[in-house]
Amino acid sequence: MSEKNPKLRAELEGIPTYKPGKPAAADGPAAYKLSSNENPYPPLPGVMETVTAAACDLNRYPDMACTALTEELAERFGVPASHVATGTGSVGVAQQLIQATSGPGDEVIYAWRSFEAYPIIAQISGATSVKVPLTSDEVHDLDAMADAITDRTRLIFVCNPNNPTGTVVRRAELERFLDRVPGDVLVVLDEAYREFIRDAEVPDGVMIYRDRPNVCVLRTFSKAYGLAGLRVGFAIAHEPVAAALRKTAVPFGVSQLAQEAAVASLRAEDELLGRVGSLVCERTRVVDTLRAQGWTVPETHANFVWLRLGERTVAFAEACEQAGVVIRPFAGEGVRVTIGETEANDIFLKAAEAFRKEA
Repeated sequence: MSEKNPKLRAELEGIPTYKPGKPAAADGPAAYKLSSNENPYPPLPGVMETVTAAACDLNRYPDMACTALTEELAERFGVPASHVATGTGSVGVAQQLIQATSGPGDEVIYAWRSFEAYPIIAQISGATSVKVPLTSDEVHDLDAMADAITDRTRLIFVCNPNNPTGTVVRRAELERFLDRVPGDVLVVLDEAYREFIRDAEVPDGVMIYRDRPNVCVLRTFSKAYGLAGLRVGFAIAHEPVAAALRKTAVPFGVSQLAQEAAVASLRAEDELLGRVGSLVCERTRVVDTLRAQGWTVPETHANFVWLRLGERTVAFAEACEQAGVVIRPFAGEGVRVTIGETEANDIFLKAAEAFRKEA
């Protein structure tokens, strides 16, 4: 028997492992999970009934074209159905975009720190990551990102609001940046947290994309819509990009349960807006309380807050877990804390106050 192992692609060496939010341990002190930016509310009205009915056909393949969902999204956003492409969450669509644009020798630009999947999916494709540091205010440095563009640049991610800092880029600075980007470089506006924005100066990426063929918008049903467990996201882009996404999609990747749950969720928008509004109110309370305790908290436009703690990051996360909430530490940098149930937020705020007094 040969002792040799199968040859695997060299690009896979050293790929960082995606770290999902740590769950609350069933037998541990942590009762609440604030580590994954999940929606604390259950699925929207009508969704469970729709999914339960769809489950009767689990022996059948899903609609590979996601026809009903695509048509619903096209109508909802006022775009041609040919400009809509679906995938397994916005991160799945993001990976398809890199597969469609970038390979060995190509470059993918994004801010850092930003969504931790970007370096993973870039490296899997064999592309080179170009990480541009955030400003001192934890915001995308769009001027520096534009300066980083070379003739090898194929794709640029702009995460707006940015994960994990919650900060945003506004219309004037984004349009100025886009004017500097060559037309053959794809700019991906990753708007997974779009529904939580309350600043009128933060542009809706769908409005930006309409007259810019090199702009693609990513959205997801995982956050505001509360369908994180079903893995369904989508892109809105001009036809060449949308067609490429359909070519790189995993066949039958989006389950029929996910498709029908997403359609039902889109039709429950009034309830969605109410829930999001409640989370935004809780966000304001959490931020105001943290600042009153003496913490420096960037202005957040998502369903989470960011605290840059440096070497104290892991100790802070451990203190929160002992108090009863699991949060998301980025060792040596800071922590991201999801806005969850009022009870969970109260436990976190109490833990933050105690940690600050002891520091």
